Amino acid sequence: MLVALLAGLGLGLAVAAEVGPIWLLCARTALRGRLTAALAVGLGAATIDFLYACLGVAGAAQLLRVAALRAVLGIGGALVLVAIGARTLRSAWRIRLGAEVDAEVSSSAAALRTGLVATASNPLTIMSWGAVFAAASTGRLATSAATTAALLGGIGAGSLAWFTLLALAMSRIGPRLGERALTAADALAGLGLIGFGGLLAVRTARDA
Repeated sequence: MLVALLAGLGLGLAVAAEVGPIWLLCARTALRGRLTAALAVGLGAATIDFLYACLGVAGAAQLLRVAALRAVLGIGGALVLVAIGARTLRSAWRIRLGAEVDAEVSSSAAALRTGLVATASNPLTIMSWGAVFAAASTGRLATSAATTAALLGGIGAGSLAWFTLLALAMSRIGPRLGERALTAADALAGLGLIGFGGLLAVRTARDA
């Protein structure tokens, strides 16, 4: 069980550490000094990572082999990411004008919802987790209910650990940056979110 848990921790850390939509959202929220909200974003992301890994184990990846379902989920997820990215860009502009900050991460509850929705916007990752657990079974890391549970728990904990570290690090950097740099970070995060949404749409269309 210990080996399965450590393997899960490594997988969770590795997946969360990849620069992606939630990475950007968590980082820019922490840079703005909203550490609690950034941690909530990370908690939302880790929760979805854990749930999607569970679905991968349960065989939900087989459902996503249906082209029509895969296309609907992929395009829907792309639209969600683009919408969040557009709001982030709008937030950067409003902050530059001295207006209120965006509502999506203005409170812990709102940030948690955003983290959940943004991470869930790419349900095709269930297929990746299904492949991971197939490999884990072959490597005799998840051969029983206990080792599978340990692997799943490790994935959730590893993902949460990464986002916690990211939020803490960015919250330290934020106060050292000027308002112009923070606005630029907001703009880059917004463009990045839109870019990831576009990439998901392109991949979905290509696989359809």
